[in-house]
Amino acid sequence: MILVIGDIIVDEYIWGSVRRISPEAPVPVVEVNRTDRRLGGSANVVNNLHELGESSAMFGIVGDDEAGRWVVEQLQKEGADTRGVIPKRNNRPTAIKTRVIAQHQQVVRFDREWVQPILPDTHREMMQQLEPLLGCADAVILSDYGKGVLNRGTLPGLIEMLRSAGKIVGVDPKPSHTASYRGASFITPNLSEGAAMAGLAPINEDDFAEAVARQLHADLALQMVLLTRSERGMTLFDGTEVHHIPTAARDVFDVSGAGDTVIATFTACLAKGMTPLESAKVANRAAGVVVGKLGTATATWAEIEAH
Repeated sequence: MILVIGDIIVDEYIWGSVRRISPEAPVPVVEVNRTDRRLGGSANVVNNLHELGESSAMFGIVGDDEAGRWVVEQLQKEGADTRGVIPKRNNRPTAIKTRVIAQHQQVVRFDREWVQPILPDTHREMMQQLEPLLGCADAVILSDYGKGVLNRGTLPGLIEMLRSAGKIVGVDPKPSHTASYRGASFITPNLSEGAAMAGLAPINEDDFAEAVARQLHADLALQMVLLTRSERGMTLFDGTEVHHIPTAARDVFDVSGAGDTVIATFTACLAKGMTPLESAKVANRAAGVVVGKLGTATATWAEIEAH
């Protein structure tokens, strides 16, 4: 089992077409054809684990609202343990990102969310739900979208507890929390995030990626650093060697959720006993699958192998 702790988001899509400009303002008029919802943020990590056949448990917060109930229902349909999904009744809504898409192009996105750190009693409630599952967990993913579940006050103690329990601890990070990730097993920032975390100016070159990975590895006492680099693929520093992995993407339609796919796949492979390099190569192929799809997407083992 892999446990996922972090910020739950609902990704909502409004699909349509544009044939004219509004007479009221110089903006396109989108004629809506359909709408749909998908699990996003940390819940999309669970979504990816489900597609890989991995059992999982989700820990995070939702609002006491219709969207929050939908999240729990969808997670349960995927077989995830949801006892750690805490509904809040203090007017904190479920985070929703709504994207309007016409002719395969995103026209606008609007966000409804509350980003203040969760209250200490909410964190304690989540930890109480986590304790009985920790013993059967192979790994834990901390999926930090900066919405308050993971914060400077909770991260250091949480990582120390998980590492003391002997768990693989992977982090999809936010640069604002850099110092709080110290002691994790690995992090999976994109190159821009990694550069910000290392305090270096971003240049998308191999030598620069290696410098960022080595510095983060040393500064945060990590075992590994996996940098995603868009069209340049990935860079893995496994504590001994640096490996540059060329992109596996054939077509790029949408990068939404690709980071979730990377950390889910990389962690699942490590938990199966694969080497870091083998795991990174599989995660790279999985990312190549999902960026070829529109919207928040996942990759199955069959798709990964076919890629």
